[in-house]
Amino acid sequence: MSVKFARFGIFPLVLCLFLPQLALAHGGLSMDKDICRLRVGPYNIHFVGYQPERSAEKEFCEDIPNIGHTIVVLDYVEQELRALPTEVRIIRDTGSEDDLDAITVLHMPPRIYPAGTLNFEYAFDAPGNFVGLVTVADTRKLVARFPFSVGRSGSTGILMAWVLLAVSIGAGLYFYTRRIRPRIGR
Repeated sequence: MSVKFARFGIFPLVLCLFLPQLALAHGGLSMDKDICRLRVGPYNIHFVGYQPERSAEKEFCEDIPNIGHTIVVLDYVEQELRALPTEVRIIRDTGSEDDLDAITVLHMPPRIYPAGTLNFEYAFDAPGNFVGLVTVADTRKLVARFPFSVGRSGSTGILMAWVLLAVSIGAGLYFYTRRIRPRIGR
């Protein structure tokens, strides 16, 4: 391995290690790999969020990147859901759900959505941790519980940048010391 390759080839190699993770970030065509899928008992609901005032072209389906006006769209995957009442509730994550009314920030009472799509809008006024509760009344109540954060989007990207920087510095020091060591021994 030449020193030139070691100096200039290590960074692209390290960067390539992260590319598979970035490529899978939004899910895929298969429901098995779709991270924007919410399971409510045997049913699947595809969901996506938007913040039109912040970044109109970007969608999200995990944490909400910024505070402010947010639109969330839920699409039923199975036709059976169109005949079942669905309730949506967003609560503050306090660690206890004893008094739901006290920690609820958004509540959509049970309703049938024959078109198979429901959406809601909410303006998050401060960063924090929340829990979404989607309840479908089948023969029994089926509840999907999904925690998410609001306004804390940069933490994952910053962590990846620090890891990439540390790996690059470590690789640079390794190859630098390999190059210096033979000269010292002469």
